[in-house]
Amino acid sequence: MTENNMNNKPSSIDDMPVIFSYTRAQALEDGVLVDLTEWAKETGFVIPVACTAAVWHEYITPTDETRELGQSERGRANDVLWMLYVAIRRHRAGNEPLLYQVIFLQKPRKQETVTLKAMCGPGDQGEPVLTIMKPNED
Repeated sequence: MTENNMNNKPSSIDDMPVIFSYTRAQALEDGVLVDLTEWAKETGFVIPVACTAAVWHEYITPTDETRELGQSERGRANDVLWMLYVAIRRHRAGNEPLLYQVIFLQKPRKQETVTLKAMCGPGDQGEPVLTIMKPNED
């Protein structure tokens, strides 16, 4: 215990016990995140990329109606990744989340412009990773 800490409290956040941790690997295994890394490599990404389950189920997975029109997870994920790639190339450096838009065919003859958020952060070993999510997710 340090002299500055006479109340038997930890002297810094580093001294505090970890109560619970949830790794990115666990989130991928549990389906909270969906790994897009292999598809992202084809777009030009060199770090792991994942999206939240909400993005996967609400936007990347096509409805039965749009699937009949040729929509697929692969094609829609490609749209998400390509638009992110373009947004990153245009974005000025900074720590804030990157917001970008993608147009999805949600019903026959009905397109929806959706805003997504991408955040780059440390992975389980401190490596850079990208996560794509809805703007209200963190």
